[in-house]
Amino acid sequence: MRVRIYQPARNAMQSGTARSRGWVLEFPAADPREIDPLMGWTSSDDTQSQVRLRFDSRKQAEDYARDQGLDFVVQEPQARAANIRPRGYGENFATDRRAPWTH
Repeated sequence: MRVRIYQPARNAMQSGTARSRGWVLEFPAADPREIDPLMGWTSSDDTQSQVRLRFDSRKQAEDYARDQGLDFVVQEPQARAANIRPRGYGENFATDRRAPWTH
């Protein structure tokens, strides 16, 4: 079984980097999900696919996988540029603007 180690990306509603600094070890789904004929819910007998282990560093996640005898693949995170404006939000109301601010 090959587990995946990755650093989670921030979600679309998040401007900061909270909860995206740690690393996650995730087990793959062994069996496909089945649709329950009565309720229509999807289900599976595989409970290990629900497990996501969180680690503070990549090294800790790799060491855990090695200790447990798991084959793993590491997905490198894509670096993102900081979204910092030079003067910030206060620039919208500055008195020394070069041009008048209009909607």
